[in-house]
Amino acid sequence: MQIGIVVITILLNALDGFDVLSISLAAPGIRGELGIDAGLTGLLLSMELIGMAIGSIFLGRYADIWGRRPMMLFCLVLMSIGMFMVTTESGMIGRVLHPVVTAIPWWGFPEWPEELVHISVWRIFTGLGIGGMLASINAVVSEYSNRKNKHLNVALMSIGYPVGAFTGGFVSRALLQQGNTWESVFLLGFGMTVALIPIVFLFVPETVAWQVRNQKAGTLEKVNSTLRKMGHAAFAALPDMKAELAQSSHDSIFSPQLIRTTVFVTAAYFFHIITFYFILKWTGVILVDRGFAEAQAAGVLSWINVGGASGGALLGFLTLKYNLKGLTIGSMVLSTAAVIVYGTYGASLTQMTVICVVCGFFINAAINGMYAIFAHAYPTQVRAAGTGFAIGVGRGGSILAPIAAGYMFNGGMSVPAVSVILAFGSMLAAIALLFLKIEPATHAN
Repeated sequence: MQIGIVVITILLNALDGFDVLSISLAAPGIRGELGIDAGLTGLLLSMELIGMAIGSIFLGRYADIWGRRPMMLFCLVLMSIGMFMVTTESGMIGRVLHPVVTAIPWWGFPEWPEELVHISVWRIFTGLGIGGMLASINAVVSEYSNRKNKHLNVALMSIGYPVGAFTGGFVSRALLQQGNTWESVFLLGFGMTVALIPIVFLFVPETVAWQVRNQKAGTLEKVNSTLRKMGHAAFAALPDMKAELAQSSHDSIFSPQLIRTTVFVTAAYFFHIITFYFILKWTGVILVDRGFAEAQAAGVLSWINVGGASGGALLGFLTLKYNLKGLTIGSMVLSTAAVIVYGTYGASLTQMTVICVVCGFFINAAINGMYAIFAHAYPTQVRAAGTGFAIGVGRGGSILAPIAAGYMFNGGMSVPAVSVILAFGSMLAAIALLFLKIEPATHAN
């Protein structure tokens, strides 16, 4: 049962990976259809990231209060609605918000088309669900794992993101090659999201750790039912948690004991995500601007995530023997070097593909390391809140990267120059982790 739940979290993270990549796959088509420039394209690419930041911070907190399972189901519903509504024609929301959006100066960008407002609103909505899901599943996989395999399982869950992205990318590439429009990308994501709702409902019970800390009527029976399914002995009685609960709160990620952890993991995630989302969000547009077809650009985006899955898996297995923090810092330093190369070379499609695989390898290895650090650094009562806060604030980097790149490109800066600047996000992340103090992992079962 524990293995099955880890597999389901991998699928959920794969869904997140495809949902986030979907706008990158669709952006060239949307850009051509609506006639928007690089600046507005950068803003469009950041819309679901804004929702993810909000969802991670606020819904992550409620995953600690309401439970992991109900939050996962709620987020799947949000994601389903958002993915489907993007494909519909601009309706009341677009008409109502269009005058508001166009009244904002947007730092000199031209007026937003009404259809762009409609797409942006529903991408934010989708991002809310993705953000809450990320915080929830990180806690679930940690709490259903034994101590020996916790870091490995969190890393395996994390590689679901690039696996979903490259699988969805290859399927989307096939759809685009067959002449389908950009809407087909989002309809594919909608179908996959809906399919996972009954799977989570039927096969993922609330974690034992959460139930024991939030004891209600019938908790002992529910906990014992879950333990029996996992092949463990039942409890005769629940442990008394009153003293421990009295000393903690859902805001204790800012307590004197955890504030240092919160500051440095959030800073590290923020800076590294700047580098990651520059590559993820702009590669498709950069390739199309160089004269490659949309389907070819989608293929390269998929290969970024092939590298990401490989790097994440390798880091996960290495954590069984080597220091998690050191592995993560090393991956961030190598990410910096890879992205600098990305901006300097890559004239041919083959060359660009190889470079993107290497970038994805090291960038995603570091991201997987960060997820394992989140799970290890925070206790049960604030695990989802701590993870959600770090991811949510860190998503500021993901919002900043596409917009900043759009500004720099509009200002006449070249791809190599922009790449060098944004590559150093990963280096700053590595420096932040140097100041993080966490207890060494134990490998006892």
